[in-house]
Amino acid sequence: MGFKRFATAYWEGDLQAGKGAMSTPQSGLFADQNYSFKTRFGDEKGTNPEELLAAAHAGCFSMALCAVLGREGFTPTRIDTRAEATMEPGMQPGPTVTGMHLVVSASVPGISAEKFAEIANTAKAGCVISRALSVPVTMEAALG
Repeated sequence: MGFKRFATAYWEGDLQAGKGAMSTPQSGLFADQNYSFKTRFGDEKGTNPEELLAAAHAGCFSMALCAVLGREGFTPTRIDTRAEATMEPGMQPGPTVTGMHLVVSASVPGISAEKFAEIANTAKAGCVISRALSVPVTMEAALG
């Protein structure tokens, strides 16, 4: 049986002067985190959707890598992953995430560089967020 995870966001005002907040009420991790045009395209303090997508990808990949390593008989001491979302602002129909780049460093006793690269590629292909980046998006829209 499947399950759902969710987060919420609201927005007030026009695109450039408006602002909003994002929350994760299911986990309670954060509530009403500021986001705006300036946090997304400038240097104002706050978060943005691309940063959260990158955080999700880094966390998911680290777990996927750990799982594949375990299936192959290796136990990592530590996995550090940086996920970099590249966004191109001038594209049509609007700003577009054009890629994700994972930078991973791990301590894995007894593994060769070649085997680690093979396992990392398997984990990248199997990571839930890697696969989610190409799934169809459905929607329900209503006026309130």
